[in-house]
Amino acid sequence: MTPPSSKIALVTGGSRGLGKNMALSLARQGTDVILTYHSKQDEAAATVAEITALGRKAAALQLNTAAVKSFEAFYTQVSAALRDTFGAEGFDFLINNAGTGVHAPFAETQEADFDELFNIHFKGVFFLTQKALPLLRDGGRIINISSGLARFSNPGYSAYASMKGAVEVFTRYLAKELGGRGIAANVVAPGAIETDFGGGAVRDNPQVNAYLAGATALGRVGLPDDIGGVVAFLCTEEARWINGQRLEVSGGMNL
Repeated sequence: MTPPSSKIALVTGGSRGLGKNMALSLARQGTDVILTYHSKQDEAAATVAEITALGRKAAALQLNTAAVKSFEAFYTQVSAALRDTFGAEGFDFLINNAGTGVHAPFAETQEADFDELFNIHFKGVFFLTQKALPLLRDGGRIINISSGLARFSNPGYSAYASMKGAVEVFTRYLAKELGGRGIAANVVAPGAIETDFGGGAVRDNPQVNAYLAGATALGRVGLPDDIGGVVAFLCTEEARWINGQRLEVSGGMNL
């Protein structure tokens, strides 16, 4: 098979929000993209169109990152997309971005919400990465998305932040255990970002926005454009010696 003309990234939750920004940032630097979406196929198709308009190849696949038993069938679809759309047998970058938010005081957190966060943000990330190993090329990169909330504490996020803390430890183990294949693994931890995540409170609630901006050294909350380029940078040759690290991208929150 003819080698692909560019690197290929798999971005989970890549149809909207931060994931979309990551996918577009990767495309702008010459990377082809497979993105996943949970339910909004129209948004995924629109993102694929934006990527192809940039001159890169793209495909969108449906995935529920909480449904671990579906991962084997998902990677069968990935293999088919690699072959049919990209003329390739593997991909280079895995960005575990897909997520959801639950805001509840510790004393009121429900087991069902805890399980959902666990399945999406930790168990799903763990096993989706494990199942990716046969297709992830040697010398590739794994980037896991965490949160500033794994470093500082805001009431109402105990379960969510705990899952992100687990992902940060997991990433260091990936870096250690996959180093023999030349695969680097790192964490990007955004601060407060204006998206629809968690109901869009940071974006849509002026009081919340102002409070968080006041806690940030650069005096504002983040935008998706503040994050995607950092993820794309970690997939460049210049970032080859960054491994097992947590890079917080928060504008200096709660310093």
